[in-house]
Amino acid sequence: MRNSCLLLALLGPAFAWAQQPRPAPASYPYHLRGQLGTLEAPAKVYLVRGEERLDSATLHHGRFELRGTTPQPVTATLVLEREGRLQNHFPYEQLIAGKLRRWYGESPDRLRLFLEPGPVVVTSADSVRKARVQGGPLTVDFQQHEAALKPLLDLHSKALSNMVQGGPRPDFKAHREAVAQLDRAFIKAHPTSWVSFEVLLQQPPLTPTTLTAPLYAALSPALRTSVAGQEYAQQLAKQQVTAIGAQAPDFQQSTPAGQPVNLRDYRGKYVLVDFWASWCKPCRAENPNVLKAYEAYKSRNFEVLSISLDEAREKWLQAIAEDHLPWLQVADLLGPQNEAAQRYNVTAIPQNFLIDPAGKIVASNLTGEDLVAQLAPYLK
Repeated sequence: MRNSCLLLALLGPAFAWAQQPRPAPASYPYHLRGQLGTLEAPAKVYLVRGEERLDSATLHHGRFELRGTTPQPVTATLVLEREGRLQNHFPYEQLIAGKLRRWYGESPDRLRLFLEPGPVVVTSADSVRKARVQGGPLTVDFQQHEAALKPLLDLHSKALSNMVQGGPRPDFKAHREAVAQLDRAFIKAHPTSWVSFEVLLQQPPLTPTTLTAPLYAALSPALRTSVAGQEYAQQLAKQQVTAIGAQAPDFQQSTPAGQPVNLRDYRGKYVLVDFWASWCKPCRAENPNVLKAYEAYKSRNFEVLSISLDEAREKWLQAIAEDHLPWLQVADLLGPQNEAAQRYNVTAIPQNFLIDPAGKIVASNLTGEDLVAQLAPYLK
């Protein structure tokens, strides 16, 4: 799994949707109750989604009950804190994209479930992790999806453990593709279920629209015309601007020396438009791969143009020097509000687009140690 940087990925679709008029808000009720042995205060349960705390309750004789509303039926995580205080239980990897639990696992006293009017009933002798969950049709759909996913997660978790102990690196690409194939099959088999919409929402941030648009189209009219469905449609429309085959949006930004650089200046060449930032660790880890590709193809009508999402000029320049990046670097120093990033609908970094000599986007998100090989078909 290739991580994306925290700031933009946390903004995720909301970052892009904020640029569009939003439909009227909706409200869906949820009801969650449970019995966790005979636990007493200060033990509490917390209902969280991402970094948002939705609700909480103190346990009395092991019992709790939570009621509330969400903009649409969604997954959430129930966390048991025996000492009462909610700990920082969101590791960096889990904050990145909401469903990276699929690759990194979860803490012992937490459990994902699907919120619905229900009630959704959680019962366990002690641990939330080991709880039995019963609910309505959405809970059934969610559990079916999770059960189908579990063998893939277990296999990948074992491979990660072996890697930590000195074994071979897991095939992250194959794992992602297997999970994506399972998700696609589930959505097509359950077009009317909010669980399918949630699975669609949780696709990795850089999934191309060639994969997500057909999944959205497979959803029922009721889901597509819901508030959340309309928002997702807006996002898809915006992503089409930078879809494979589209004319690359033009932009102009300045080098550290103040020299204006326009994307049109690269007509007649292949150019890898690369979005990054000095504070983005995955970006910095990717820079050696980009450098290797640049050295391999710079004599074959190929260039790299990097756009930084930095705000601090000094840190930007320091990172360029430390990573030994010889190609042109530009920025407007507006951070995530970088004009080029907004034109390209960049919601997570590192992210790149390969543009051909005619100015069309022919590939995107070409990254990793095999970047040279990925570019080879285009730079013969």
